[in-house]
Amino acid sequence: MKNYMYILVMAVTTYLIRVIPLTLLRKEIRNRTFRSFLTYVPYVTLSVMTFPAILESTEKPWISFVGFGAAMVMGYCRVSLFVVSMGCCLLVFLLQMV
Repeated sequence: MKNYMYILVMAVTTYLIRVIPLTLLRKEIRNRTFRSFLTYVPYVTLSVMTFPAILESTEKPWISFVGFGAAMVMGYCRVSLFVVSMGCCLLVFLLQMV
């Protein structure tokens, strides 16, 4: 019974989080700062979820930092996401073998 109550509370919470902005913000948002903020929220959320997993994925933190650095450099050079992910996985794998 307790588990069903938890599920119900989470369902209501999730529903309200999605419905309240739709009901309160009926007009187009014209504030440039707020629109910019809303544009970057998904990227920040993904980064906050991914970055700790990157740092804790290996036994030695320096290997994770090297892999993250390699990903940053390849991303800056506009390499495709598939090549970045495969290259970093291979680099981290090889560094762990050493």
